[in-house]
Amino acid sequence: MNMNFTYPALTVLAAAALALSGCAPSAPASAPSATDAAASPAAAADGLAVSQPWVKAAASGMTGAFGVIKNTTGADITVTGASTPAARMAELHETVAGTSGGMQMRAKEGGFVIPAGGELKLEPGANHVMLMGLTGPVKAGDEITLTLELAGGGTFSFTALAKDFRGANENYVEGGAGMTGHQPSSGSTASPSPSANK
Repeated sequence: MNMNFTYPALTVLAAAALALSGCAPSAPASAPSATDAAASPAAAADGLAVSQPWVKAAASGMTGAFGVIKNTTGADITVTGASTPAARMAELHETVAGTSGGMQMRAKEGGFVIPAGGELKLEPGANHVMLMGLTGPVKAGDEITLTLELAGGGTFSFTALAKDFRGANENYVEGGAGMTGHQPSSGSTASPSPSANK
């Protein structure tokens, strides 16, 4: 007699246990990490901000673009290239010590890496975006649109103000991609004091 009640009781308990386990909350899906968020081109572009962007005024030939690019994401962002309607070509340049002891500017292999939560400073005499083959004069007060190309296919665009500047001996001459130095050129206008233009 007891056996007849034991099996149904066990069956009911097993069913209840299964029902309870089925109703138990599942482990929450892990939230995307900052690295995952910054991995997409759109997220990388949205995570960049620029301050103090400017371009050195020049009548023709070549010039440089500068500013501070801030990475607000939790992952490194790599700038692999640049473009602008103001020039036929734009190139990322770094400044390094030359074999003769002076400083030389050359194309930056692999691009600029902006660390997570950090910034990239583009300055005369240091890292900068080189504008080569200007499509017209760049006059003080002009607004120049620049687009940075990011690893993964994203882009980040901003507008830089052109201004006169004579700091850091930042003079340019046509030399083509991969040039190792910039020489004085005619046609670039400048003001006497770097601090007045920054």
